[in-house]
Amino acid sequence: MSHDSAPFLIVLALAFVAPPAADLLGRRIPVPTVVLELLLGVLVGPSVLDRVHETTVLTFAANFGLAFLMFLAGFEIDPSRLNGRPLRLATLGWVVSLAVGLAVGLLLVWSGSTMSRLVVGLALTTTALGTLLPILRDTGALPTRFGARVMAIGTLGEFGPIVAVSLLLSGRNADASAVALACFAAVTLVILAFARRPLPSALDRVVRATLHSSGQLAVRMAVLVLAALVWAADELGLDALLGAFAAGLIIRLLLSDMPAESRETVAAKLDAIGFGMFIPVFFVISGVRFDGRALFADLGTVALLPLFLALFLLVRGVPTYVVERGSPAAVRLGLALIASAGLPLIVVITGIGVAEGELRAGTAAAMVGAGMVSVLVFPLLGLRAYRRARTADPAMAER
Repeated sequence: MSHDSAPFLIVLALAFVAPPAADLLGRRIPVPTVVLELLLGVLVGPSVLDRVHETTVLTFAANFGLAFLMFLAGFEIDPSRLNGRPLRLATLGWVVSLAVGLAVGLLLVWSGSTMSRLVVGLALTTTALGTLLPILRDTGALPTRFGARVMAIGTLGEFGPIVAVSLLLSGRNADASAVALACFAAVTLVILAFARRPLPSALDRVVRATLHSSGQLAVRMAVLVLAALVWAADELGLDALLGAFAAGLIIRLLLSDMPAESRETVAAKLDAIGFGMFIPVFFVISGVRFDGRALFADLGTVALLPLFLALFLLVRGVPTYVVERGSPAAVRLGLALIASAGLPLIVVITGIGVAEGELRAGTAAAMVGAGMVSVLVFPLLGLRAYRRARTADPAMAER
């Protein structure tokens, strides 16, 4: 076995172990599979057992997994369910979160806890939509009105920071980044305009004919669009996740004229590719990258973990609770808690901060650790609050 293949095999084995382990633990304490994947990555990584180190193969697989996670997040968005009040309130909540997050980041710079208010502020405004999707699906909350509001909050909590990262953390001046972003937006809008039209009859026939054969044209088309837009975003100097997110939106539109059963089949196949292999690899490798030694280097750094956990609630939870004032208190609490769960983009943003010398490794580890805890705790508490509201008054809970 080659030097590169052994770590990859270990990572795949951990990805295999995580679902049954999460199911076993779930009989006592509900643990999302993604959190377990992260913890297993920490266990085998340099921080604990030191059995797995990142290789070129693992880096590629993890990066593709992150791109596929963002792709599926875009693919799940149904504009008809988000338009109107859910999207308006989610936008207002995220804008307030951005202002509060940057202010908190500035205070942390003044206190000497960090070196960049921008990196910290943006990381605090994220919501882990890609991580929340499987949790909402598994609990049956995704098709509900509450699920639509979570999707709106998560969309702004993913898309807003991605755009901000592309503009402000790309290593170029803001004007050049804005021009690049405008070019990418123009390309995406043109593609979206074509995607709204029915597929040409010949192409549609082949898509349907290969849906259950080795051809799998619909899946190949999805992967091609994903790769093309990720490449386009990268060529323009933007964050590749922006391209992945846009690709998900485009593929959803392209398949919108297919029969519901066929769309569900394609969606299941895309889920199988993402959650069956590449996305678990991303989460396990994120755990491997976790710098536990930097986190536990001193008590001051350790103290940052609960501080950041509280800041997630302050920056994302409180604005969400305030703007959702027309809903029952238990539903508002549920939305606020779920909005405060962030992880994948925290890993990305803090990684950029460390690479650019704008964030200490210990601070980054504390933020990622807090993100792990937030994904483990906040969605479960939020869904519990929502279920309590539905039990008390089903009609009011869906207002």
